[in-house]
Amino acid sequence: MEWSFLSAGELGAALRAGEVTSVELTDEAIARIERADKAINAICVPDFDRARAAARDADRARARGADGPLLGIPVTVKESYNMAGLPTTWGIPQYANHIAAEDAVQVSRLKAAGAVLLGKTNVPMTLRDIQSFNDIYGVTNNPWDHSRTSGGSSGGSAAALAAGFGPLSIGSDLAGSLRTPAHFCGVYAHKPTLGLAPTRGMVAPPAQPLPIDLDLAVVGPMARTARDLTRLLDVMAGPDPLTHGIGYDIALPPARHDRLPDFRVLVIEDHPLIPTGSAVRAGVNRVAQALIDAGARVERHSSLLPDLTEAATAYMLLMMSNAAANLPADVYEQLRAHAATLSPADRTLDAARLRGMVLSHREWVEANNIREIHRDQWRRLFAEFDAVVCPITPTPAFPHDHSGGLDSRRIDIDGADHPYFDQLVWAGVATMPGLPATAIPAGRSPAGLPVGVQLIGPMFEDRTPLRLAELLEREIGGFEKPELILPQPDC
Repeated sequence: MEWSFLSAGELGAALRAGEVTSVELTDEAIARIERADKAINAICVPDFDRARAAARDADRARARGADGPLLGIPVTVKESYNMAGLPTTWGIPQYANHIAAEDAVQVSRLKAAGAVLLGKTNVPMTLRDIQSFNDIYGVTNNPWDHSRTSGGSSGGSAAALAAGFGPLSIGSDLAGSLRTPAHFCGVYAHKPTLGLAPTRGMVAPPAQPLPIDLDLAVVGPMARTARDLTRLLDVMAGPDPLTHGIGYDIALPPARHDRLPDFRVLVIEDHPLIPTGSAVRAGVNRVAQALIDAGARVERHSSLLPDLTEAATAYMLLMMSNAAANLPADVYEQLRAHAATLSPADRTLDAARLRGMVLSHREWVEANNIREIHRDQWRRLFAEFDAVVCPITPTPAFPHDHSGGLDSRRIDIDGADHPYFDQLVWAGVATMPGLPATAIPAGRSPAGLPVGVQLIGPMFEDRTPLRLAELLEREIGGFEKPELILPQPDC
């Protein structure tokens, strides 16, 4: 039997029933990576010797009667997480030989849950792109179409899942870095509520792995089924013991509903700052129709929805103020001089990004106050609705584009060019206020590419969009195995 595309839940049941061993699962995963990853380049740092040793340990533990949430299950980890003894580079060439001394807190949690870590997955340099390529490890291709991107910055993880390199992976998300690769590769991902899962040890070299509460950025699970997202989130969630002490925990409330007819859902398919491509619009409407057919209450408009233009502007200011915090003084001064030439009437996203890079503390507080007002508006909206369905990006996976700088690239939306970074506004809908959002497959484009949507839920009610994702998976289907053309095994 081939195990490569079964879920973590199915593999766990097979392990408990004695139908397969962890060593067998691990050997099959490694063989598949060695055969197929030459064309995809998802696994940039293999750790096969230690994986096989961990699998043997897992089998011995199970023979003694032990069990665990992920005991014996092969898992991959985004390159940006520290794994003791392996490089953590974030794709930055000068740190190609930077070896982590200790595990990130999430890597430690995976090991404590019994997972077998196969290795690390590829990322863009400094994690700042919607594609995954760098000068150390090269380009990660989309398993559905190798001429297209797998997304970023967790693109290696999404590609690994779609290619059958283990049923689970962990990534991170500041600008859709979990959700966009899931959308492009046809898998599932969950951006948790801000602060729900600790990020210590997911840090760019050579910084120390300190227990810092990151603004906007989160770490989260990726999988091929909705139920597996919950399974992995339960391992990842909970505060860092260095800041909250042993035994302190966050108890997430249960999902608001357990049946689709009970859900109240707001569907948004249009953003005032960027058009929605026809393929993505069709995916949103497919989900909306499935909800209607199941008897859910579906609305297309609500006066309670926060202003999306104001939200996108605040998101860009907050995000770029973080991104530019460590710029050299001379570069910062050049940017500040450039920003001073902007007209006060210039309210474009390009202007917001530039202003954000030189934001004063006074201006940051003003932007943060706007965020708090939006959080209050979202609380009011979620008193009337249980979830919001909307796009993740305006298009399916686009062709590789490594030209020029990020600010000079363009994105083609149904034949019209738009600024490359403007597509991040959909990710910012959930990121700016810190809301949980679950990315789910929602069908295929006319060209056969995966299309996903995101289900945004109330703050710290992550189980509500996760449960909605499970219920929708039953109605519209979920992950589909891509038609990979694999090299034949050596004779």
